Amino acid sequence: MSSAEDTSFSFEMEEKLYEFSGHPLKITTFKGADLGVSAFVWEPGLVLCRYFENEKINFTGKKMIELGSGTGIVGILAALLGGDVTLTDRPYVLKQIEYNVSANIPLNFRHRSKISALAWGADQNIYPSDFDVILGSDIVYNPTHFPDLLQTLLHLCNEKTIVYMCSNMVAREGATNFHQELLQEQFNSELIHTSGSNCIYKLTKKTPSGERD
Repeated sequence: MSSAEDTSFSFEMEEKLYEFSGHPLKITTFKGADLGVSAFVWEPGLVLCRYFENEKINFTGKKMIELGSGTGIVGILAALLGGDVTLTDRPYVLKQIEYNVSANIPLNFRHRSKISALAWGADQNIYPSDFDVILGSDIVYNPTHFPDLLQTLLHLCNEKTIVYMCSNMVAREGATNFHQELLQEQFNSELIHTSGSNCIYKLTKKTPSGERD
């Protein structure tokens, strides 16, 4: 019996079903567990998952990290699509991620997923800078966090890293400024998909002029 089946909690657990790229996902949120915004499946995460499905993206062989995983839905799908994914968030969110990983990733594929704490602007230096892909959905919502998020992205990226970031450009304070101004100083940014007010950007780290990779 998996830990997702035999673990009991004193708070309300809300379960919803999704399906992307032929993978049924059962995502549980821990309501009343003081997880704040992490206790929801936000639309940008679903838009990013649907983009991976529509583009038939295969992450086999890719070393990946997800920032602000929340429920883990995006990172879980990335692992099911072949990636080796580290799902990260603040320490008190990790049990929710662990629960959903156990419920959705079969044991024989569990080695593709790792769950770890990462506080932006503080913990990034304990992580390597050799990731092929970085994922982030609805993590751009509070301007006071932007400097730490940028610092973390810059550390995790090398010149070959691809970042997929989906943000709600209307409902999230400062999202337009972050993507269209702050990111432009250090990253090449391409708008690759829109769905309502949700925009997916594909980022690569800028290389200083004259410097070879």
